[in-house]
Amino acid sequence: MLNFIFECVHIRPIDIFATEPKLLAQALEAEIEQFLSQYADLTDESGRKRIVRNGYLPERELQTGIGPVSVKAPRVRDRDKKVSKRISFSSFVLPPYLRKTKSMEQLIPWLYLKGLSTGDFSEALTALVGKDAPGLSSGTIGRLKTIWEKDFQTWQKRDLSNKHYVYFWVDGIYCNVYEKYKKKLAERIRIDHPVH
Repeated sequence: MLNFIFECVHIRPIDIFATEPKLLAQALEAEIEQFLSQYADLTDESGRKRIVRNGYLPERELQTGIGPVSVKAPRVRDRDKKVSKRISFSSFVLPPYLRKTKSMEQLIPWLYLKGLSTGDFSEALTALVGKDAPGLSSGTIGRLKTIWEKDFQTWQKRDLSNKHYVYFWVDGIYCNVYEKYKKKLAERIRIDHPVH
């Protein structure tokens, strides 16, 4: 049910819970308890519960908009060694390998668009989120920039033949990232009418 609610509003639960570590821990506990209750009736050949808690995964740092937050994800163990496919737990609240929350993912492009050069990101992010801002080197920012450019090119080439725009708003924006390359960009906002 939790998955459905968050997917409907396009919010990852970690974006909500990461701002308060206590809430995040409570959400993870509730999630693991719900998971274990689904398999409460499963037993191994000795009659013991087959799916049990097995401590926590190693603690990891999660970069959030309020700074680094330490998290420990719970884990389970499937005691039945004879089955071909063992039951495992994967958290929806804290996806595996997640290192940055949405607020951090939105901060990086915003800083870039505001004119921060790729070489200055480490220093700026250290000032904003603390000295442990891993994976945010100038090389990483450069790779992100390449991805953003590809996304933009795809967006520019999208098919608009089935769109019916009822309103256009056009304005100019002065790009002052580099003084000698000042350009005026045209900004267009369209409001489209649903096709029936």
